[in-house]
Amino acid sequence: MYIASVIYDLVLNHFGDFGKTHMFWILYILNVIFGAIAYKLGFARKLPLIKSVFVYILLAIGMFLITIFSLMRMPMTESLIIISVVLAIYRFRLHNQRKKKQQA
Repeated sequence: MYIASVIYDLVLNHFGDFGKTHMFWILYILNVIFGAIAYKLGFARKLPLIKSVFVYILLAIGMFLITIFSLMRMPMTESLIIISVVLAIYRFRLHNQRKKKQQA
């Protein structure tokens, strides 16, 4: 069964041979960025600096597995993008509600 990965195909078509040879690192960087955004928007709490660094290091290590799934053309990067957008909309609406409640 063929699962379409839009990001994989986009990188492959846009960057050509460079995209083929560096596909893992391109997808890994995208996954780490969108994974960190999703973590920060949805799950992060105020932690001391050392604990925050530790969490982000573990996030970066865990993204290796996600990147392997991305290389198998599963839509992992696309899922992280969608998660980040949905969480950003949620946080924006939550911020607006709190602002209205404070003004009232």
